[in-house]
Amino acid sequence: MVNQNRAYIETQILTARPEQLTLLLLDGAIRFAEQAKGHLAASNFDGSYQCLSKAEQIAMELMNSLRPESAPDLCRQQASLYLFIYQKLVEANMYRDAARIDEAVRVLQTLRETWILLIEKLQHDQGDERPSAVGYAAAQPVSVLSLQG
Repeated sequence: MVNQNRAYIETQILTARPEQLTLLLLDGAIRFAEQAKGHLAASNFDGSYQCLSKAEQIAMELMNSLRPESAPDLCRQQASLYLFIYQKLVEANMYRDAARIDEAVRVLQTLRETWILLIEKLQHDQGDERPSAVGYAAAQPVSVLSLQG
């Protein structure tokens, strides 16, 4: 089952457009953060650490994927949000604090909802079933490991 799941994720990543990859990253960060909260509640600190570390890596991947040459102001704003998320996740990991995870997840969920609206708008504007985030900072190809849990 693990190999099938990995193959599915690899196919999803290899066939996704940049904006879809960003959505996958946001989903992964939210999933790992929520899993970490569950581990914290069960006093499984190693599990919490592992999940938060993965969410932190995804936040860094999102930050590193920004391309300021296409939209400098937007990228600066996005980088600030990603940095906030990263800091909250690191603090949650250091202090074993579910409230800090919640802060990061709230921002991640808002970003996810905004991203979905952007994709839908692009689809509508282009009359295309497969949108393209032209001129928008989007994720580059990502590691399969950063999305697996």
